[in-house]
Amino acid sequence: MGKQALKLKRIQDAELKDKKVLVRVDYNVPLEGTTVTDQTRIQETLPTLKHLLESNCKIILLSHLGRPKGVVDDKFSLKPVVPVLKQMLKTQVHFGVDCMGPDAEKLVAKAKPGEVILLENLRFHPEEEKNDTSFAKALAGLGDYFIQDAFGALHRSHASTVGIPKYLPSAIGYLVQKELEFLDRTLGNPQRPFLALLGGAKISDKIGVIHRLLERVNTLLIGGGMTYTFLAAQGVSVGKSLVEKDKIQDAEKIIEEAYNRNVAFLVPADHVMVKEIRPGAPTLVSQAMAVQEDWIGVDIGPHTVELFSEKIAESKTIFWNGPMGIFEMEPFSHGSVEIAKILAQATEAGAVTVVGGGDTLAVLAKAGAADKMTHCSTGGGASLELLEGKVLPGLSALSQEN
Repeated sequence: MGKQALKLKRIQDAELKDKKVLVRVDYNVPLEGTTVTDQTRIQETLPTLKHLLESNCKIILLSHLGRPKGVVDDKFSLKPVVPVLKQMLKTQVHFGVDCMGPDAEKLVAKAKPGEVILLENLRFHPEEEKNDTSFAKALAGLGDYFIQDAFGALHRSHASTVGIPKYLPSAIGYLVQKELEFLDRTLGNPQRPFLALLGGAKISDKIGVIHRLLERVNTLLIGGGMTYTFLAAQGVSVGKSLVEKDKIQDAEKIIEEAYNRNVAFLVPADHVMVKEIRPGAPTLVSQAMAVQEDWIGVDIGPHTVELFSEKIAESKTIFWNGPMGIFEMEPFSHGSVEIAKILAQATEAGAVTVVGGGDTLAVLAKAGAADKMTHCSTGGGASLELLEGKVLPGLSALSQEN
């Protein structure tokens, strides 16, 4: 699914003993104040970091967090990750107040082999997202070797993903290897019936992947805000729900393609509705597919949970990306949490379940089902683009055929 097309060097095939190694990680973790509330993304990088510590490397970690838009903003600082890393690695973890420049250079020089340096948020510099050449060169200047282990950032053409490999010998870490192998094996050659469940607010960023999935799946279930664009495309009343009017034609084409390919295509049969979106707002469950006038659909209803549950129970491979409603706000998380529990039961019954995307992983955590899936992908956008058949820029930059 994209891996075969590229010749990628792996960390275990690189000569790294005693080297200064730059590692691009994805520590875009959820924070409450200065506490990391979900440590999964940090945990997933441990095999790579432990391999480097065993090789007596000086490890320099690069990551982004959130969208600070090129300015320094304390609420997006990576500093809260330091105690978590210290506890996990049982070694000295230094924190750099900047990811480049004299401060970063001094810190790298001062640290000993077998220690870790976590540099501050890359996105505090606008040059990161612009893939600025001099910025990439400055980052590369901190190390002897580059390891790419940020699967969730591979679909971005940023300085730390595609810029650095121009200046340093590079390889992929264990997390990226695991993600590529799993997605390739499971979704490239799935056990059937193969079901995909897509949620989230909009269809605009998922049109390509939906067409690609329709070539592969037996069943496609739709939830979340994108539901209402599909309902509008079928002439069903959606009240005041979110609709991407400029995408109604795309939705019509998707419905037609599903029919032509004999793919079971299901949208919600009922909805949890509110008059206004706010925590604790009074809710009403629609008695049908239509949303009543002046009401807004915010979650799938109980009948839909039942219908989706039946389809999931019949399937051998299940891919889920995107929540079923506004899960961050109570009481609109019920549908998403129920689906997470149903997927946990399917996994227990022998199905292969693959879940991708930050919001979807947050749903799993809320449902206490994060460890009950076959595979939780750390990158939603990256896994969707791989599914779509795209070559990810972050991998292309590492190809030894470049």
